[in-house]
Parts: sequence; structure tokens; C-alpha cells
Amino acid sequence: MSVEIFPIHVGFDCCYVIKDKGVIMIDGGATGCVDDFTKGLEKISIDPKEIQLIVITHGHWDHIGAVKEVQEITGAKIAMHQNEKGWLEEGVAPLPPGINLWGKMFSGFMGLFPSLIKVPRTNVDIILDDNEFSLEDYGIAGRIIPSPGHSHGSVSLLLDSGEIFVGDLAMNKFPLRIGPGLPIFADDLSVVKESWKQLLDQGAKTVYPAHGESFSAEVMRKAIS
Repeated sequence: MSVEIFPIHVGFDCCYVIKDKGVIMIDGGATGCVDDFTKGLEKISIDPKEIQLIVITHGHWDHIGAVKEVQEITGAKIAMHQNEKGWLEEGVAPLPPGINLWGKMFSGFMGLFPSLIKVPRTNVDIILDDNEFSLEDYGIAGRIIPSPGHSHGSVSLLLDSGEIFVGDLAMNKFPLRIGPGLPIFADDLSVVKESWKQLLDQGAKTVYPAHGESFSAEVMRKAIS
């Protein structure tokens, strides 16, 4: 059986369901978007209970707001980096800092609507650290790799076949960006670039961002050069 990748649009985000010998999910979307998730699963004929693991790429509100509901529907374990698990467990919703003028304006605009930025609390089952985490036990030929920069606890999921799921370590969606490339939000852009060097060195071929369509990893090689 070859790996199957299913994008599921959950609000402004794109979550991914990966099916091989097992089934896992990447990210959970924002609060109020759980119906998008269930409808997306219906379209790809996957029972929610098939999902064994939810990998959270990072702890910003639009990636974890619906995780509690998704976990209740699926019964899946939640994996998240130790640096940000408290954001989900304590219901914290920090806004990412902008790294260019547009990013700063966008982040400032979101700050005007705090009522939209909610994170229902739930526990993290698997606490990731700065070591790689194999997905073999979940029937997926791949691993979770620490990739800080966008946030201190960002991680990416790299399949052995070269597909890399990076959360917001790259973006490819208007109005965030016109075309694929580096994120407009980051804790440290230099660390973003260093993470990308490591991911490319480890065999990343096709990038699957949380915002926008997939694209060739060669775009990122040029972006950080």
C-alpha cells in the first residue's frame, strides 16, 4: 500500500490526513471549524476512529483551537512539542510576531478580535522534545523532526518518500503571501532558515504548508540561499 495524503481545509488552515498502514492527522484547525473536519473525512471515506495520532506542528490558535473536539471525535493521541504543549493544556493563544511590514500589520489586525482567538483546553499525550520521533508504531513511514523558527516549539513531519508537512514554516496562500516561500510570521527568521537547511539535507522534496497548496522544496532552497 502506498502512502495517501488527504488535505482537509479547516477554516483558513489546511490539515492533512496521512494513510499508510495506519492513519494519522496533522494539526486541528481553529475553534469552530470541527464541522469542516468531519465533512472532509466523509469525502475521503475515512472513519474518524481510524485516526490514531494528531501531530500538532505548533501551538498557534488556528492550529490547535479545534483539537479538543477533534480528539473527542477520533480518540486519537495528541503529539506536541514540550515548548508549546502548555498553550493547548492551559488554553493560551499567543499571536505570532510579524517579520515584515505585512506580517506585523496582519498580526496587529488579528489582535483586534480577541474573541475569535480561543483555545479549548485538552491534554497532550505525547510530549515531543528536540529529538526525532519515529512514526513506525503508527503505521507511517516517516518521522517528526524539530524545526523551530516560526515558533520555538515548531515541528515538521517528514515521510520517507520526501513529503514534508511544515505547519507555518512556509506559506503559500493569499493574503499571507503571493506564491510559496518563507512565512510572514516567525519568532526568529534566521532559525527558520536553519531549520529549512536541515529539512532539505534530510530529504524534503515536496512541501505541504498549513496555508496553501503543496509545492517543490526547491522553492525553499532558493528562498534561504
